[in-house]
Amino acid sequence: MTEQRIAVILVRPREEGNVGMVCRAMANMGLSELRLVAPVAELGGTARMFAVGARHVLDGAERFGSLAEAVAPFRRVVGTTSARDRRLAVDVVTARDLPGLLAREDPAATPTALVFGSEVGGLDNDELALCNPVVTIPCAPVQPTLNLAQAVLLVAYELFVTTGAGKEGPLLEAFGAGGEREPAAPAERVEGLFGHLRDVLHEVGFARDSSFGGVMRDLRQLAARAQPSEREVTILRGILRRVQNALRRRGG
Repeated sequence: MTEQRIAVILVRPREEGNVGMVCRAMANMGLSELRLVAPVAELGGTARMFAVGARHVLDGAERFGSLAEAVAPFRRVVGTTSARDRRLAVDVVTARDLPGLLAREDPAATPTALVFGSEVGGLDNDELALCNPVVTIPCAPVQPTLNLAQAVLLVAYELFVTTGAGKEGPLLEAFGAGGEREPAAPAERVEGLFGHLRDVLHEVGFARDSSFGGVMRDLRQLAARAQPSEREVTILRGILRRVQNALRRRGG
């Protein structure tokens, strides 16, 4: 069996009971890597009580200061949202359709992060800009949002029944069957590209424009859709270095 790294990332979780229930949902579906971004909740007895049979997930959870740090090693970052009126410039799919999309687009064993926002507001637009695709779970209008642990369970279940049901051990089956497409660059490499781009745009005076923040967010969404490879990121950074060298020669 080809191993695949799949992590669940919770951004600003507020209730420790929810974190404990997420741990149990992950264990139910064979997942064990949990990452917490700026958690509001302290994880104590309540979290342990709800993490029935999943203490190993809770005890192994890692903490990060930002979503960018948490997703750095992953080549595929899957976001989640319940907001139907958000205008997202990325693929929006249902949890049922997610496994098929990953199988079509990703090489085997692509490290994948499943990102869930806080119980109150979910992921904000800047955080969603780091993700592609974005998953939504349709619900009845009378109660259109899910509990955090329910959302994790449903997304993990769809992956499990497609790639891991009936197999012994954790869910680590590859989504894709391989192919010619180069694997996407890790998120930390893409973040390095955007840091470099930001420097160049400052040098040419573009960052003085009041729309700069929105433009950078749009460009991040473009990168999330494109899933650039290591080679493509290297090419783009080479172009940026040439631009910087040309600017310095003119200025010198």
